[in-house]
Amino acid sequence: MSIIPNFRRLRLPFFSSFNAFFDLGTTVTRIGVQDRGIVMREPSYIGYNSKVKDYIFFGQEAKTILGKTPDFIQISRPMSHAIIADFDAEVAFLRHCIETSIKPYLAEYAFIKPPIHAIASTPSIATEIERKAVEESLQKSGCTQVTIVDRALATAAGSGFNVFSHEPQFVIDIGGGLVEMSVVSGGGVVAQKVLKQAGDNMNKLIANYAYLKHGIVLGENTCESLKIKLLSFDENEEKIVVRGKSLETGLPKSINLKSSDIREAIISQFHAILDSTRELIENAPPEIADAIFKQGIALAGKMATIPGIEKYFHQELKIDTFVVEHAADATIHGLMRLAKDQEALYNISSPTY
Repeated sequence: MSIIPNFRRLRLPFFSSFNAFFDLGTTVTRIGVQDRGIVMREPSYIGYNSKVKDYIFFGQEAKTILGKTPDFIQISRPMSHAIIADFDAEVAFLRHCIETSIKPYLAEYAFIKPPIHAIASTPSIATEIERKAVEESLQKSGCTQVTIVDRALATAAGSGFNVFSHEPQFVIDIGGGLVEMSVVSGGGVVAQKVLKQAGDNMNKLIANYAYLKHGIVLGENTCESLKIKLLSFDENEEKIVVRGKSLETGLPKSINLKSSDIREAIISQFHAILDSTRELIENAPPEIADAIFKQGIALAGKMATIPGIEKYFHQELKIDTFVVEHAADATIHGLMRLAKDQEALYNISSPTY
């Protein structure tokens, strides 16, 4: 038996940690502060200048100039499928985020600044090494203590459920990088399926649709804007004029796209989500399947805000489906809710080595 104490439970006598919450999303990074709520929502983009060998663009600014920069400025995303893909870029991004969104609140402490306790989430599919990468990136960014929580548990808590109850709750988190379908009960995940084709992949499907059907090349930001403005599952039919590059001439070209066009482009993605949902329910024990039919399916994540999506799921699955409150921010809200009970938070946190 190891005689090394568990430092996550130690507390200095005259200090209390300053809790900061991190939802390191593939497309959007959200940061919360204890008793202050969400203090930052920034696109997970960063810009590197190879001439000065430094990161100089962050968040929305970096995303805005995507595809418009000279060769010596590279715009990238340090997160891929909710996993750190570029460690150095993520550390630089987090340092910037902490400096701009957390440090101002530490200025309230006149003499001795309290240590920052970072509470972050990682997906269930993250390996031990990938969880360790999240821990180290937060430590290198200025956090003294790091607690890692399973993303599915945080999302369920942020959806308003008691994750320690033994009544199973089915939550589908449709984000930019992952679709996590999780049945949560008793402080853990009892059944889960994860798809890596999520909101980002839908942008590619829209680009491919425009390319094949209209002979026009659209940029990544344009496709995302189309998805946000036009995609819906209700009867409303919106129309937008979009401009891109003609496949035939290479010159600018304008076309009209409707809501039905965007649905046609991405419907295969939702068929995959529905098929995985059916498979998870079919393979679940009878007690869990019965609980899902009684409790219904909760939808969370940014993509859960698509108009009419709950009716679409209900029609296809014949199970009551509802969108949770603050669906896009469910994970960060869940982290803040779980942190109110430090002992419970410790019990469900993932071990770090």
